[in-house]
Amino acid sequence: MSDAQEHKDDLLEEESTAPSYGLSDEIVQEIQDAIEREDAAFIHDALEDWHSADMADLIEQLKPKLRLPLLNIMEGRIDPDVYSDLDENVREHLVDDMEPAEIAAFLNELELDDAVDVLENFEEEEQREVLNEIPADERGVLQEGLSYGEDSAGRLMQRNLIAVPEYWNIGQTIDYMRDTEDLPEEFYEIFVVDPRHHPIGTIPLNRAMRSKRPVEVRDIMDTEQKLISVDMDQEEVAYLFQQYRLTSAAVVNDDGALIGVITVDDIVDVISEEAEEDILRLGGVSEDDLFGSVMTTTKTRFLWLFVNLLTAIAASVAIGLFDATMEAIIALAVLMPIVASMGGNAGTQTLTVAVRAIATKELTAANMLRILSKETMVAFLNGSVFAVLIGIIAWAWFANVQIGLIIALAMIVNILVAAVAGMIVPVTLDRMNIDPAIASSVFVTTVTDIVGFVAFLGLATVVLL
Repeated sequence: MSDAQEHKDDLLEEESTAPSYGLSDEIVQEIQDAIEREDAAFIHDALEDWHSADMADLIEQLKPKLRLPLLNIMEGRIDPDVYSDLDENVREHLVDDMEPAEIAAFLNELELDDAVDVLENFEEEEQREVLNEIPADERGVLQEGLSYGEDSAGRLMQRNLIAVPEYWNIGQTIDYMRDTEDLPEEFYEIFVVDPRHHPIGTIPLNRAMRSKRPVEVRDIMDTEQKLISVDMDQEEVAYLFQQYRLTSAAVVNDDGALIGVITVDDIVDVISEEAEEDILRLGGVSEDDLFGSVMTTTKTRFLWLFVNLLTAIAASVAIGLFDATMEAIIALAVLMPIVASMGGNAGTQTLTVAVRAIATKELTAANMLRILSKETMVAFLNGSVFAVLIGIIAWAWFANVQIGLIIALAMIVNILVAAVAGMIVPVTLDRMNIDPAIASSVFVTTVTDIVGFVAFLGLATVVLL
C-alpha cells in the first residue's frame, strides 16, 4: 500500500469517528503539511470526491499562503461550485491571481445565480474583462442577471425551467423533457403557460410521472400558485417559501411573463444569510469580518464603536448631574453598574425577540400591543424578583435598608423601561424603513443606561439627601 493511500485511510478513519459532518482539525493539519511538502499524490488521493462545500471550508481554514498552492496542485480537479461556496473575501483573494479566461471558465460551469453572485463582487472593469471571455449568448444572460437589484429575486432565479402549453398532454410533456438537452439539472415542478408565456398553473413532478400519457396538462395542473416579481426582495421571497412550504416558485417580469424559477435550495442560503446578517448587525459587525483584512474590519467596526462612545458620554453626563450625591454616598458608585447592566441585558433579550419577529413577520400592528403587554409583564416579574435579591444584598452589604430599597426600585424601573424600549425601538426603526438590526442595540443600550443611572441616583438624592 502506498504512503498516500495509508494517509488517506487514516483521514477516512478520523472522519468516520468524528461526531458530526465537516472538517476536523486533524484533517486540515494533514492537508497543510502535505501542501508544504508538495505531496501532490497524497492531496489528490485525500481530496478525491470531496463535496464542494467541504473543499471551500478547507480552503478557508488553510493558512492564506497555502490556498493558492492547493489550487495549483488541484488544477483541473476543483469543482467550480467551490468558488461559489467560498467566503467573499477568500474568493476575492484567490481570483485576484487568476486570468479573466480562467475565471470565465469556472463561471461557465456554475448555475446562473451562483455565477452572478461571484461576478457582482468584481470591480466594473474586472467584470467587463471576464464577460468578454464568455460566449455571447451566455454573456447576455449574466449581464441581465447583474442588471437586477442586489438581494432581489432576479439575482436568485434560474433561467432554466420547464414550461409547457396547457393544451399538451403528459405524453408530449415527457417526450419534450427526454428530447431537450438544456433542461435544468434539478427541478420539482412543470410550469404551464398561456400563449403570452404567463404562468397559469404548475404540475408537481411526481404527479406528472404517475399520470397516463393521454391525460391533458390542464386537467391535472394546480392553478393556485405564488408568483414572485423579479424585483422582490430576497427576504420577502424567503418568507413566501417558509410560509407556504414551497419547493419552487415562478419568477415573472413586469408584464407577468415567466422568466425564471427560484428553488428551495437557493432559499436555504438566503435564510441562513439573513439570519447571520441580523445577528452580526446586532453586535455591530459585518458578515465578512472573519476573513476580511485588518483595515477593512477595523473600519467597519469603528463607526458603531464611535456611536457607542457618544452614547456612553451621554450616560456619563446623566451621572454627572448627581455628582454631589455620589460624593456623599460612595456606596452608590459601587452599586450603580448593577442597575445599568441588568437593564441592558433585559433590553437585549426583548430586542432580539423583536428583531427576529419583525424579520419573520410575526410581529405586526395587529398583535403589537398584546406582545408588548406580555413583555412588560415578564419584565415586571423578573424585575421584582431581582429587585428583592439585590435589595437584600445591598442592605446586608452596606447595613443600610434605604440603599437596598433604592436599588430595588431602580431595578424594577430600569427593567420595565428596557422591555418597552427593546420592543418599541426596533418597531419604530422598521416603520422608518431602517433595518432594526443595525441601530436598535445602540439606542436600547443608551436608554437603559441613562434611565438606570437617573432612576438610581435620582431616588438616592430624594431619599438620602
